[in-house]
Parts: sequence; structure tokens; C-alpha cells
Amino acid sequence: MHLTARQLKLLSQYELELLDWNQRFNLTAVRSAEEIRVKHFLDSFTCMLAIRDNPGRRIIDIGTGAGFPGLVLKIAYPAIQVTLVESVGKKASFCQHVVRVLGLEEVEVLQERAENLGQMPDHREQYDWAVARAVAAMPVLAEYLLPLVRVGGSMLAMKGESGPAECQASERTMTMLGGHLRQLVPVVLPGVVEERYLVVVDKVAATPEKYPRRVGIPAKRPLHA
Repeated sequence: MHLTARQLKLLSQYELELLDWNQRFNLTAVRSAEEIRVKHFLDSFTCMLAIRDNPGRRIIDIGTGAGFPGLVLKIAYPAIQVTLVESVGKKASFCQHVVRVLGLEEVEVLQERAENLGQMPDHREQYDWAVARAVAAMPVLAEYLLPLVRVGGSMLAMKGESGPAECQASERTMTMLGGHLRQLVPVVLPGVVEERYLVVVDKVAATPEKYPRRVGIPAKRPLHA
């Protein structure tokens, strides 16, 4: 990929804000500029291996934390609308601050839970992509993300070495929610030993109305259990 001078400038500003806020609010365990570039920015850019030239119009990032991968994808694809969802107030405030400082348009930051959004008409089955990084086990994640994706769109889960096993154990759950496992993309990050995967699940049918269940239930009673 090739980054323009503007994209590099935005990433540089983002890095400075993250380093500054991190000293006060402990937003992320990643502390140095070098680590931010690899473990946050580059890691977020790996989503492009799955999205490629098809980012669609609307992307929602569940459990975005300090804005990863959602804000980095907005920098990569300036024309998309991005919704960042984060239930922790300090992290949501940081995302709003970065959006302001970077002058990004068409970015919405919501301090909300995925289970609630999945039942709201403004968000249910409204997105081309629903993405999440290190948020929950696959069956739980599928119940968070798939209700938000329109039929014809996709969910993208960024997973560690357990990715393939989690997918195998969750295929029935994905089908129940209207999804179909399309591919697992292996990802290698410089200096990071752990295996990583992008899990791409296509939305092939509407999600039954009863999903997602109430806040806390998907994590307490995953659908495959």
C-alpha cells in the first residue's frame, strides 16, 4: 500500500495524541511510538488484506478502544462513513478528541453496547462491514457483529492464533445468525511472534429478530454452548 503525505500526517498526529493521553488515562498497554506503529497502525492496516478495494460505504467498529482499527481504516479510505463503538467513557472521549483534532468527517463515536445497537433500526443491518479486534470469542463476536451487517455485506474479526479453531467451533452459530465463513487470512506483523488471522464472514441471510440478545447474555451464554 502507498500512503499519501496527508495520510502520513494524520497518522503522525494520531500517534502524538495517543502518546499524550496514554500518560494520563492508560488507554492502551502499547507505550512507545514504535509499538504504536506496528501493533496499532500496521495491525489495523492489515484489514485491507480482506477489505481490499471493496470498503463499501459504511463501516462499524465494535469495541474500538482507542480507535483501532476503525480510525485507521477511515484514514486509509477517506470516503467511507465510520461508526466507532466503545462502552468505556474515557476511550470514547479519546476517539471523539482524535476525530476533532484530525478534522475527520463522517465519523460517529458512540458510547454504547453492541447488543443494544443490533436492535436499533438506525444500525441493524445497515453496514457494509462490521469489524472488531480482540473483543470476544468467535460465537460471541458473531452475535455482536452479524446483526449490524446488511445482507451482502461482511463481518471481519481480527483474531490471534486461536482463530482457526474458533471458526471451526462457530460455523453453526454463524449460519444461525445469517453468516457464512468465507476465508481466514493469515497475517504476519514484524516483530510479533504470535500468529494472527483475519476472519471474514459474509452475511448471506437476514439475522433472526431475537438476535442479538440482551446486554451481557451473548458473553454469558454463547450460542454454540
